[in-house]
Amino acid sequence: MMNESVTTLSVEAQDDAAFIEGLLSGSDAGWRAFHARYDRLIFRCITKVTGRFGSVLSQDDIGEIYATLLLQLLSNDMHKLRSFDPTRGNRFSSWLGLLAINASYDHLRSLRREPNRAPLAEAEDIRCSLPTPHDLVERRQRAELVATALREFSAKDRQFVELYFAEGLEPEQIAERMNISVKTVYSKKHKIQSRLESLLAAAA
Repeated sequence: MMNESVTTLSVEAQDDAAFIEGLLSGSDAGWRAFHARYDRLIFRCITKVTGRFGSVLSQDDIGEIYATLLLQLLSNDMHKLRSFDPTRGNRFSSWLGLLAINASYDHLRSLRREPNRAPLAEAEDIRCSLPTPHDLVERRQRAELVATALREFSAKDRQFVELYFAEGLEPEQIAERMNISVKTVYSKKHKIQSRLESLLAAAA
């Protein structure tokens, strides 16, 4: 459907549509280009939020938020990525920035804080220090580890990842869908994120 509408889009929207098609095809080159083009924006958005809570958050929190965002993009056959529609007038970069901001706030909410969500326009105006080329290479490697980890998860854990990270269901909804307790939902989320953090730490 995306290909049929490309000719009616602006040049920028056509570029976004073609770029996303490359990601959805699973192209290694496409995903390398994704990290080269958007990792800086993603980390700017994350640090825009976490910088306000420097006394209680660390670099580990930033890494966890980044891993969570990648899970959202990759899980459930890249369902969230497929949901982006260039015909709606938003740039892909703005959409990614908003996802990163909201993932950051979701992380804070999981720590029982409730900051307000940011508007889409905020993703365009963020300014902060940029990561070095070395940082970008390291983060691309982390993304590849996350994708590998997803393939090695059990069927039940993959289902959990799809419900929690891709569909964004509330813990109570997930508990009902998977026939588990809400307490188990929080425990499983922690275990999955800890597993990812261990993989990333081992590769550091």
